[in-house]
Amino acid sequence: MQISLEQLKSLLETLEKGDVSEFEYEDEQLKLRLSLGKKAAQVVHAPPPMLAPAPSAAAVAAASAAAAKASEDADTSIVFVTSPFVGTFYRAPGPDAANFCEVGSSVKQGQALCIIEAMKLMNEIESDTAGTILDILVENGKSVEFGQKLFKLKKG
Repeated sequence: MQISLEQLKSLLETLEKGDVSEFEYEDEQLKLRLSLGKKAAQVVHAPPPMLAPAPSAAAVAAASAAAAKASEDADTSIVFVTSPFVGTFYRAPGPDAANFCEVGSSVKQGQALCIIEAMKLMNEIESDTAGTILDILVENGKSVEFGQKLFKLKKG
């Protein structure tokens, strides 16, 4: 599989806009690692040229999605609320009660976001910062591990 010069340029522009310094992509036919320095971008590793069709739209979309995720992870206004211990994640204080929060909800610092049951104790997990819930990363009633990301918030 080969990547066209136009696709490579587009990928590099996306990485530069996202302030990403390194990018790596691998599938069955292509392994690509880019490292952006203060000088021009360099292809650190690429497979030998092969006679093959251009990358599929899915491969280009996957590379673009990975670059977008990398730039999002670099965004300092995005924070994650993590589990302080192993337990069971609950979105509401009880089976018939409303959820503590939803995607898009504004939350205040110290506001309860969920409950984690550990050793038969119900522990409210509070937001460390004020912001907006961008994503809820765990399903209700599922087990969570220490340090596992529970919520994705945008500060503000």
